[in-house]
Amino acid sequence: MLTISPEEATATCTRALSKAGVPSVHADIQVELLLEAELRGRASHGLQRLPRVIERIRNGVCNPTTRGVGTWRGTSLYDVDGENGLGPVVAFSALKEISEKAKSAGIAIANVRNCNHIGMLALYAERVAKEGQILIALTTSEALVHPWGGRKALIGTNPIAIGVPASPAPFIVDMATSLVSMGQVHDYANRGEQLQHGWALDANGDPTLNATAAKEGAIAPFGEAKGYALGLAIEVLVASLTASALGTEVKGTLDSTHQCNKGDVFIVIEPAHGVAQHISRYLQTIRDCTPAKVERPVLVPGDRALIARRKSLENGVKLPAFVWNNIQALAR
Repeated sequence: MLTISPEEATATCTRALSKAGVPSVHADIQVELLLEAELRGRASHGLQRLPRVIERIRNGVCNPTTRGVGTWRGTSLYDVDGENGLGPVVAFSALKEISEKAKSAGIAIANVRNCNHIGMLALYAERVAKEGQILIALTTSEALVHPWGGRKALIGTNPIAIGVPASPAPFIVDMATSLVSMGQVHDYANRGEQLQHGWALDANGDPTLNATAAKEGAIAPFGEAKGYALGLAIEVLVASLTASALGTEVKGTLDSTHQCNKGDVFIVIEPAHGVAQHISRYLQTIRDCTPAKVERPVLVPGDRALIARRKSLENGVKLPAFVWNNIQALAR
């Protein structure tokens, strides 16, 4: 493992994208999202994904110059064709449109199709919530999760994120409906670490602790039948709104050769006037709860990520040597 400063990581990754033909303003957006995931301890959505982004550009299945095109359907529904653009670039462009619309309409929704992997949802939720609005974000993925009671991957990891304005920081939930993300499985494989019991099945549908074997198998839904139900609900809801692919037909977030055909949905809502202080007091009550273990204070969702971010900004991010060497080679 190597320790890399955030400044060096930003400069090197930006150079790598620039050499792949990415405009500087788009490269900045893409690198920021990957680095923020790394800073917050989400290596599964971090810098290990940069080489694949560049491979997809070179293979012609990602257009690094577009922000996508959108049309309003009715007052508050914004349909976006991502034109195979970089996920964060298209997503932030769509969010800008619907955030402005929500100020007058109270709510606005963006349905996004033909857009590359948008990465960690927490950053989108945080940005919207810091501007005083609520965000609900939903996205789908390749079929990586087995149905509850099944042995084959048929459902996406299908994350959901919610951001709500609060102090000292917005309330942020960002979670996959799988027990772990496939990106985390890849990260464990890169590090040569074993998975935990119950996380995954191998290609034959048998339980495995081997992260490399799990990459060819399936991961479990969180919360058993309930997580399976929520993940399936997100799959069909997003596909209904975006006319995107379903199940094993979804491609393009883990490979370098297929056009990305999953869907993304963003819902921006204006909260009730003055409610942020009320929410903030309640969240502090949660944090002040007597912990079951004195050495482990009670946190609310998002706290741990911000603590990790502060430490990473001070001490740097840790990357497997081959990941960093690969990025450096792309930058050269």
